[in-house]
Amino acid sequence: MYKIAIAGASTLLGKELKEALSESPMAAADFVLLDQEEALGTLDQVGDEVTFVQPIAADAFEKTDFTFFCGSADLTRKHWKEALTAGSSVLDLSGALDEETGVLVRAPWVETEASSADLFTPAVIPAHSAALVLALIMERLHQRAPVRSVAATLLLPASEFGRAAMDELHQQTINLLSFQSLPRAKFDAQSAYNMLSGLGENAAASLIGVEARVRQHYARLAGNRWQPLALQTILAPVFHGHTFSIAVELERAMEIAALEEASSCDGAERCAGAAACGGGRTEPVGDEPVLALGGVGQSAAACAECGGVRDGAAQAAAPGQRAVGKLH
Repeated sequence: MYKIAIAGASTLLGKELKEALSESPMAAADFVLLDQEEALGTLDQVGDEVTFVQPIAADAFEKTDFTFFCGSADLTRKHWKEALTAGSSVLDLSGALDEETGVLVRAPWVETEASSADLFTPAVIPAHSAALVLALIMERLHQRAPVRSVAATLLLPASEFGRAAMDELHQQTINLLSFQSLPRAKFDAQSAYNMLSGLGENAAASLIGVEARVRQHYARLAGNRWQPLALQTILAPVFHGHTFSIAVELERAMEIAALEEASSCDGAERCAGAAACGGGRTEPVGDEPVLALGGVGQSAAACAECGGVRDGAAQAAAPGQRAVGKLH
């Protein structure tokens, strides 16, 4: 039986990971839940096993086969080498180890059978869910027609920046409606009822950092197979769910049915409003065919074109970062 440690078990990402592991073949493993002081002693459950959140002590990673880091980047940087020294395989979901030498960014859904893993890598990084969604779409489009260029706008939810960001968005919404001052510790800006392309100077969150991570992970998944991605990230006033607006320029025209089939990835459904707002259509730009994908969204993200509401799509969970989206 495997022994699996989850560092940052009480975070939003940690909770999602626990749910994913509970539904996976790893559900029978022996789990150790680790976190910082404020979460210690919390009763939690993974699969059928009920356990307590423990401190990250010197021997916390002893005889551990896999360690997932789901907490803050500082927590990962402080303890990941301890896990590695203890003989545990390190999987980083915090984004702290992206620049470490030799780490692997993996997404089995878009990797070829010939792709090989470096068994001596210091850490494995599951690709960011947004990068995975974009890579899945590009892989399927490339199978049908050469792609000349691709540009995407990514709308980020507050949950991308953790529970404190969600609490700030919630409190800002309440305070606005009651004409009170707004908390700004996380974003240093009004995120409620706003679309933000940049945050305040004193913001704890970083849109630039997320954009760089998505761009980097996409580039690693793409290799030399696809065109570089032009990407813009915007903070949306929603709690959960990534939404994408994607424009793809093709080398040649294609039938709409072929494009719809190519842009439908595993587990994806087409939005019922696609016909109404023209999502997934091919538009001429001069003499060039351009595919416009209205959005790939999740959890009650409103469509910018038809005003429809999508429910519970494009969710991502580790390990393996499954991404399920509604395209339209």
